[in-house]
Amino acid sequence: MKKSLLALAASVCLVASQANAKTIVEIAADDDRFSTLVAAVQAAGLADALQGPGPFTVFAPVNDAFAALPEGTVESLLKPENKDQLTNVLLYHVDDRKLNSNQIPVGSNYFKPMLTSERTCITRSGKGVDIADGTGATANVIIADIQAENGVIHVIDKVLLPGQRPAC
Repeated sequence: MKKSLLALAASVCLVASQANAKTIVEIAADDDRFSTLVAAVQAAGLADALQGPGPFTVFAPVNDAFAALPEGTVESLLKPENKDQLTNVLLYHVDDRKLNSNQIPVGSNYFKPMLTSERTCITRSGKGVDIADGTGATANVIIADIQAENGVIHVIDKVLLPGQRPAC
């Protein structure tokens, strides 16, 4: 009887925690710092996919990261005729695994984002986690390990752009 009550209590807690869980897209949509990212995800038609079961790791640029791109870049990417380019940029920010920051090996390592033709170089050190993109720029993880029901979000301070394979 005691074991049955314990199991029932555990089940109730599990159901309650799942009822409060949000997807990566829902978390981003509820946070004003990601309004440009959410608009881009919607324009690319990726919202449904990123609300799916995952798992996903999303390196999510804040609005200031998009604002730091050359003038007109965001507006150009959001045009319907540039949907493929926008999709490539966004998929460069997504890994099809759930990678908490403590699961990223110490040192520099290549990671394969969902943009299958590309690689990023992720460096984890005592100072945190950095990601080098295809242009030679480096983004810093400024907030790590925001848990979602379908993965994890790491907030970054730059938009990652595909291009040349970064040195790692």
